[in-house]
Amino acid sequence: MRLPEFHKNSFILCACMILFVIMLMLPAPDGLSVEGKRALAVFVIAVILWISNALPLSVTGLLIIAMIPLLKIMSADNAFALFGNQAVFFIMGAFIIATAMMKSGLSKRMAILLLSHFDTSPRFLVLGILITCCIMSFIMPEHAVAALMFPVIGSIAASLDLNPFDSDYGAVLFLSMGWGAIIGGVGTLLGGARNPLAIAILEEKFQITISFFEWMKAVCPICFVLLAVCYIILMLSFKIDIKDVSAANKRLKEELTSIGPMTLLEKKVFVILLLTICMWIFASNIIGLAIIPLISVVVLFGFHCLKWEDVHNYVNWGIILMYGGAVVIAKALEQTGTTVWLVTKFLGIGGYKTPIFTLIFFAVLAKLLTEGVSNVACVAIILPIALSLCPATGIAPEVMVYFVAVSSGLAFILPISSPPNAIAYSSGYYEISKVLKPGILLNLISLIIFIIMAIIYWPLIGIGI
Repeated sequence: MRLPEFHKNSFILCACMILFVIMLMLPAPDGLSVEGKRALAVFVIAVILWISNALPLSVTGLLIIAMIPLLKIMSADNAFALFGNQAVFFIMGAFIIATAMMKSGLSKRMAILLLSHFDTSPRFLVLGILITCCIMSFIMPEHAVAALMFPVIGSIAASLDLNPFDSDYGAVLFLSMGWGAIIGGVGTLLGGARNPLAIAILEEKFQITISFFEWMKAVCPICFVLLAVCYIILMLSFKIDIKDVSAANKRLKEELTSIGPMTLLEKKVFVILLLTICMWIFASNIIGLAIIPLISVVVLFGFHCLKWEDVHNYVNWGIILMYGGAVVIAKALEQTGTTVWLVTKFLGIGGYKTPIFTLIFFAVLAKLLTEGVSNVACVAIILPIALSLCPATGIAPEVMVYFVAVSSGLAFILPISSPPNAIAYSSGYYEISKVLKPGILLNLISLIIFIIMAIIYWPLIGIGI
């Protein structure tokens, strides 16, 4: 008999408590301080809880923030101050700006306008969904894009009389929505919390940062190549079982008509969004990544584009709490020398023959882990250890950040791996078994393309491997 969920979670929590006490009672291993042993114990428990979801991700983040000063690994002031890392406020500001876009209707208008240029044939419509979701994920969190597009794609499927589980084309429509959002989500710092988190960990350890424009320049071209590959895999893996999408064309026009002319609210949000993106691209190195969205948020409220109730309903505060905990444990591991000890004892620096082998190893590890856990948790688990290898292997820390963060964001199979996958699966148009083969293929090819483009393209823009 299958155990109820609360029984399973209770068992995991009890096991974690026992393991935690045992790790604290054991003597510190050779080469590791007492504080390092305690930091390792907190890290191990956090990894188990993040992977198992026995506690919500945000609650595990709070547990980390509480345990670090409680065990005297760091002072309370230092631990709590890390929660004020600028990347935390960057993602909070980005979430609020996305809220303004959705509340005003601007995001839906943009999505439908983009889609309406691709509704002339079944294959072209799929391409349009991929491109639309990818571009939208450049300026909004990928989960928000999938949530926004879900009812639009649902209305298209209904207009075409597609039946759940019976229509390959219905599956393709929702997969193109999810996969397009995932691919676009790695392209900028706005697509997901994992990218700002990776930069925050980099800043804490090496006092090096990656600007908004630098990230775009390095990753966006890779996204466009991945889009083409994703489209080909979808076309080869599924039967396009309809020939006419004129009903979808009609439905999109009806949606656009129902929205009506662009309102003053939409215009204000659009101008503020445009100015914010321009500032991120051209002035983030001068002003700072976090200051720009915070000022934009104030302007949005000042021009009556938002109410606080809107923010309360739309913003995922839990991910921000989880995010803060990840930054704290990463700093604790680095400050106590635990990451260096882990690398030396278990990963074996001497075993890494070349920098590119090391980078590929961590990219593959991130790719595998992110299919089972949140990609934010994946970065929090892998990146602190990966960055500790950089001095010994001669790898530029920024390059390691790209390899771990981008790889952790490209998960195309399981609903648990990313919100867009979960939202697409909730449509009821396909079973996991149906996407297993194309998903594995896209996972593998996306990793290969990413590595090849990193080797060939990045040196052309001044990023050495």
